[in-house]
Amino acid sequence: MGEAPRAPGAERRDRVRSASEPPCYAALDLGTNNCRLLIATPAQSGFRVVEAYSRIVRLGEGLTQSGRLSEAAMDRALGALKVSAEKVRRRQVLRFRAIATQACRIAENGPAFVARVAEETGVRLQIIPPQEEARLSVTGCLNLLDRRMDAALVVDVGGGSTELSWVDLKDAPSSGMPPIRAWLSVPIGVVTLAERFPEGEAATEGWFRSMVETVKAEIATFSRADPMKPVFEADRAHLVGTSGAITSLAGMHLDLPRYDRNRVDGIWMSRDECDAAASRLLRLNARERANQPCIGPDRADLVLAGAAILQAVQELWPCSRVRVADRGLREGILLSLMADRGARRRRRRRRGRKPGITQ
Repeated sequence: MGEAPRAPGAERRDRVRSASEPPCYAALDLGTNNCRLLIATPAQSGFRVVEAYSRIVRLGEGLTQSGRLSEAAMDRALGALKVSAEKVRRRQVLRFRAIATQACRIAENGPAFVARVAEETGVRLQIIPPQEEARLSVTGCLNLLDRRMDAALVVDVGGGSTELSWVDLKDAPSSGMPPIRAWLSVPIGVVTLAERFPEGEAATEGWFRSMVETVKAEIATFSRADPMKPVFEADRAHLVGTSGAITSLAGMHLDLPRYDRNRVDGIWMSRDECDAAASRLLRLNARERANQPCIGPDRADLVLAGAAILQAVQELWPCSRVRVADRGLREGILLSLMADRGARRRRRRRRGRKPGITQ
């Protein structure tokens, strides 16, 4: 990854920034369903969040049928991006990286939309490939990996695609990035799956199973991760699930009166608890799901699609435990930006040393 772009207006602000003031970094993830921004400062344990912003924009609404981003969807996304750009300016962000994923990757007018975003908001979106999306998701979840296990499967369920990363923990270092032995991007996410299988009057077990089997068919043909199957069969691996649908399932499992990231991020759920939460969802109609405090009206028609994707992965790669992650791409971007700047500073210090002088 090259040097991340400065935030709009950063050149001017750098001249007045106090030397004692910790620098702010920002990461923006424009997905098929959500626009998410995270602003943070470096800390000993990683970073400290200064501000977070998230809005459901459904950029990929109708994309699978038309092949194009609709005007209404682009307008919704632009509204969220303008808010994000203003937050970045107000916080005097030093480094800012904004990425776009599946919807912009596959839309015929994706590049034109990215150009329009730059013109109207000053935000320079980078359309990243699935492999980088998977790597950033793993980076964002590093602190949730159980390094006593031999492997982990990080499942990032998006609106338009699902990224799976098989991580080798057996001889990995105690900290830092462990090797990713295989990765897969499936062109199915909660938005695309829900549009492919409209719910009708009520959710049924047969309808839900159809979604599960569709996802399994996409994953089952992938063979590059097969050498890791014995580790999973011996229950020496675990899943890490990162998505709004999975965190909503966890919130229901905990019976939270309102969503609380501090309660959800990092919790462990057993396979039976995941199945029980999905079964509970199936007994609710769309209106009842919308009234659930950890789901709400914006996710009511998507959360079962997310549960189906998780179940498909669990049936093909069985694990007794799932760790729920309310983190992912944005956190991975922030950690990469901070590590990159730290590495550049170390290189500058080495170049500045005089021969024969130890510093």
